[in-house]
Amino acid sequence: MNARGLPVHAALQLLATHDDVLQFGGLPLNRLAQRVGRTPFYAYDRAQITARVASLRSALPAGVHLHYAMKANPMPAVVQLLAALVDGIDVASGGELATALDTTMVPACISFAGPGKSKDELARAVAAGVLINVESRAELEKLALASDRLGLAARVAVRVNPDFALRRAGMRMGGGAQPFGVDAALVPALLARIAQLQLDFHGFHLFSGSQNLSALALAEAQAASIELALQLAHDAPSALRVLNIGGGFGVPYFPGDMPLDLAPLAENLQRQLDRLARAAPGARLNIELGRYLVAEAGIYVCTVIERKMSHGQVFLVTDGGLHHHLAASGNFGQMIRKNYPVAIGNRLHGGMREVVSVVGPLCTPLDLLAEQMEMARADEGDLVVVFQSGAYGLSASPTAFLGHPLPAEVLV
Repeated sequence: MNARGLPVHAALQLLATHDDVLQFGGLPLNRLAQRVGRTPFYAYDRAQITARVASLRSALPAGVHLHYAMKANPMPAVVQLLAALVDGIDVASGGELATALDTTMVPACISFAGPGKSKDELARAVAAGVLINVESRAELEKLALASDRLGLAARVAVRVNPDFALRRAGMRMGGGAQPFGVDAALVPALLARIAQLQLDFHGFHLFSGSQNLSALALAEAQAASIELALQLAHDAPSALRVLNIGGGFGVPYFPGDMPLDLAPLAENLQRQLDRLARAAPGARLNIELGRYLVAEAGIYVCTVIERKMSHGQVFLVTDGGLHHHLAASGNFGQMIRKNYPVAIGNRLHGGMREVVSVVGPLCTPLDLLAEQMEMARADEGDLVVVFQSGAYGLSASPTAFLGHPLPAEVLV
């Protein structure tokens, strides 16, 4: 479903068109393709991203600080745009850190999470003055050495692996055995070590799951995260200043998906803000969102190279595929493969329609962008569009597989 309550694929009927050509970023798709100069390409709509942030801010309490989880889409132009719209940026590698530091976001509002940070990455993070979310005791000791060498106390938060998980999450990031964060039972000892090392403690980071369309499940996880953080704060070396409770806000991809209802989440977050104000005055509440901010503002476009028949089935062979868009192929965490919304962008509705499969040029049956979907009849040279492609697209795909060129990326 989309925000108007229609099934995702039916929502294609509401897209802006001219002469049956998709309009994206204010341009007809064929003109946009000419501007880019080649296919395949990703395009992201700055107006849609800006509007999404504005609508989210209007829905949520003013006391909630909004961070962009850069792993969703690390394209520098997209990150630059969001740096002016959000309150902070969350990164998960030295490469992402470098991109974030090139934006207008002040380093103090950048946080660095993720297991397996190298000694070089930790040193760079300390030198930059960003907040480092510590994922283990071993990482803490490496961080302390980097601080000693630089003569600068690292700004730290503890990433906590809670005992609970986010129900109905597309991907679990907490609860039980995890490579992420410090098990809740081990946090008090780690806090004592932070005090011994005289590092600059700021707070906690909890992220229990992602891609969730249930407001109730998200609200439960948010309340449980704050309860746990306040309990752990009793052993902290200083007052709680920052509490990052993650994100997990999902977007609809498939027919039957309902858009996330923000109203109950806003009510719950206000309750949590009130609770935090009483128990930890001055503490800042952060949520980090990636997919929710950018997914629906992006498209992936490829060209039909050949129209092929096999045993009565039509295959549209394109110059794009899973090496560029692993998620759309169904190989990025889907248990049962489902089709993303896909259409012929220069014949969006079309007079003649047919059921086809859209495949790429790779020598694997996994290279499938759409399986037995109805769309306008397409021929060689027509443009296939995969919607909902603004998050976990190019950077989450095996681009080196079979040596095909990288697609272009544009912000329009």
